[in-house]
Formats: sequence, C-alpha cells, structure tokens
Amino acid sequence: MNLRHLAKLAGLSPSAVSLALRGSPKVSDATRKRVRVLAEREGYRPDAKVVAMMTHLRRPRAVRQQACFGVISFYEGPRPWETSRHLTRIYEGMNRRADELGYRLEPFWLRAPGMTFHRFRGILDARGIEGLLSFGSPDLDQEFPAELADQAIVTVGLSIRTPLHRVTSHFYNDTVNVLDRVHQLGYRRPGLVLGRYEEARSGHAHTAAYLGWCEHRLGPGCALSVLQLERVEESPLLAWLGRARPDVLVFVHLYDMLAELRAVLRRNRERVPSGLGVAVLSQIVEGSGFSGLQQNQPLMGAWAVELLAARITNRDLGIPANPRIEMVEGEWVEGGTLAGRKT
Repeated sequence: MNLRHLAKLAGLSPSAVSLALRGSPKVSDATRKRVRVLAEREGYRPDAKVVAMMTHLRRPRAVRQQACFGVISFYEGPRPWETSRHLTRIYEGMNRRADELGYRLEPFWLRAPGMTFHRFRGILDARGIEGLLSFGSPDLDQEFPAELADQAIVTVGLSIRTPLHRVTSHFYNDTVNVLDRVHQLGYRRPGLVLGRYEEARSGHAHTAAYLGWCEHRLGPGCALSVLQLERVEESPLLAWLGRARPDVLVFVHLYDMLAELRAVLRRNRERVPSGLGVAVLSQIVEGSGFSGLQQNQPLMGAWAVELLAARITNRDLGIPANPRIEMVEGEWVEGGTLAGRKT
C-alpha cells in the first residue's frame, strides 16, 4: 500500500491525500477524517525517512537545518587542526567533502572547562547530531567514552584503541613504495631511522615493512639495524651511520624534525645525495628539500566524511563489531636528495 494507491481508493489526488494525512488546513475536516480512516483500514504506513526528508525540503531554503557532523578530538586544545599543518590539511579535506555532500561540520571541545561526556551527549541529542568525526588523541591508549558509544563514529589514525571505523595512512605500503623507488635508483643498502612516537603511532608498520622488504628483495640477513630516535639526536645518528654504512637513509619522523635532520647532515658534511641518499616519510614533505612520501591528508579527511555518511545511511551506529579501516597511500615529493646509482 502506497500513497498513490491510497489516493486512487479515496478518489483524490496524491497531493490531497498527503495534505490530509499531515492534517493540513488546506483540506476540509471531513476529507482529513475520511482519508485517515481509509489509511487505517488499508494498513497504510508512511516511510519515516521519506517523511523526514520531505519535511526538510518543504521548509524555506533560508531556514532549513543542514545535516551536521560533530568534529571532536582528545587533544588539550579546542581546535588542534588550527595549530597543526598536518591536521589542518585533514580538516580542509573533511570540510570540502562535507560541503559537497550537503553536511556542515561543527567542532566541539571535549576537554572544555566544565564539559563532561554526559553533558556532551546531551548537547548532541539537543542538536540532533548522530555522526562524529574524531581527530584521535595524543595518547595512544585512549579509549572512546562509553557515553558516546551509540553514535556513528569515524576516527582518523590509529591512536584510539577502541575498535572504530577509521581512516589512516597506509604506513606499510608507503614504506615499501619508498624502498622500491630507491632500489630502482640503484641503492642496495637502505637503512631505516625513525622516531619512536611515529613507530608506535603507525602500529610498528614501518619496521615490519622494512624488515620484510629486505628479506624478500635483498635476501636473509641483509637488513641493517633499525635506529629509533626521540628527535634527531646527533651522536646516535652519526654513530649508526658509521656502523651500518647505508647508501641511502630512509627517515621516518614528524615533519618538524626534517629541518633538524638537514642541519645535522650539513653540520657533519654528509654529501647528499652524491655520498648518501636520503628519502623521508612524514606528514608533510613539501618545502623540506627532501625527496620522499608525504601523507595525503585531504583525501584522508574526504574519506572520513564519506565513511561516516555511509555509516549513518546504513544505521551503523555504535561501536562496530567489524570496524572498517580505509588506508590512504602517500604522495611522492621530489626534493633532490636521491641520485641514480650504478649497480
């Protein structure tokens, strides 16, 4: 039973039946009662989603309430994407894709003075928000609060331990892609140096990719020892370069560490790229002068919005039993720190 068939039985137009069922004063009381009795007798039930959509569309364009996603993080600052070039690029990707799909983004600060998860849940309910985009947390052991667990949630990165739908960089493939590229250029002794924080934040994917690649491409026992650093500590790095003797340095660290690496190499007169090739993997490589892969943050942000919109459409709310993880490969940036080698 649909509205058009009900209108045929009532001897009215579909629009008149629709007005009668909504209690519109544009039709008489007698017509409204007759249509409602007929609908009850025939078992007509309106589609709640269609009713909600039509109610939205009937409003004047100026007063329509645009569908909204909440944007949250567990960082100390209210809007961490405003103080981080990396997060800014993700947020811009989110904003652009949300606008294309007809959503707006509303940022919320979970650590605002006086804010509790229970109070925040009340705000979401009052504003009709059931979708959350999360920027993750500086704490790699962060759990998602139970008070918000019935929302549709998509997070960026691997920092939240709770199993959630998420979009992240493809750390493993990025490392393999860099190693393949330097190998094609003729380098045969790649060495891996990476920040401890980045190693943990990637789920140890960089080290796993490096060791597996060396075993497969160069043979058993050909991988050099992996060096982990907090920042760019000069003494350990130089000692490792002297001991391991790599012909190309694959450096994985936060983007603000790249300038420190360049300063150390210059200070110690490392000949790059004629003596030592350097390829970096970081959030942002553009403008550093290094060759390497940088994360594709705009695409990560866009995919997070698309994934959240799909979860809401499918009524996939709450902590998922089988979380969906989408991984975005990085973009190559040419910086002149690699040179072809004769093999």
